Amino acid sequence: MDRKKFIQTSGLGLGLAIFPGIANNKQLFEKTKTPTNLNPKIIKDKEGEVLNVIGDIQTHKLVGSETGNQIVEWVDNVEPGVGIPPHIHTKEDEIFRVIKGKVEIMVDNITTILEAGDTAFAPKNIPHSWKVVGFEKAKMITSAFPSGIEMMFSELADLPPGPPDFEKVTKICENHGISFL
Repeated sequence: MDRKKFIQTSGLGLGLAIFPGIANNKQLFEKTKTPTNLNPKIIKDKEGEVLNVIGDIQTHKLVGSETGNQIVEWVDNVEPGVGIPPHIHTKEDEIFRVIKGKVEIMVDNITTILEAGDTAFAPKNIPHSWKVVGFEKAKMITSAFPSGIEMMFSELADLPPGPPDFEKVTKICENHGISFL
């Protein structure tokens, strides 16, 4: 078979073979379109709602009500030694990006040190934890998707100051689909 005939024949066959897939992908795209009523937002470094979540100082930059419930993003400014023990999310995936300092992170029983510029992904239903190590404060941008976890952080930030009541902390987290190991 000559080249022209091969291209014509295989192109037609390929088109017929994948056309149903193209149609199905179009339907899938239509079901998962991004909301069109979202407003753009620019957030400067010093802007956002600051919450003290049991020692994790979070500045919330984007929340679900601003993103069509697609994502929430905050900046953690955390002292050495502060961290979150091993836990599992059942509702959201998380991305951690270290901007400054060192963060020891465990995802699915693999532990590493993240430094400025490093990123980790912790999908839902996978155990993970993090802790600031070294001698300097760490700055980390954390994203969770879909949104909703910001409501849990608000509840945790409303707890009285002082040593946390882990029974209350655990109950609040469980109500939002997060369990500690």
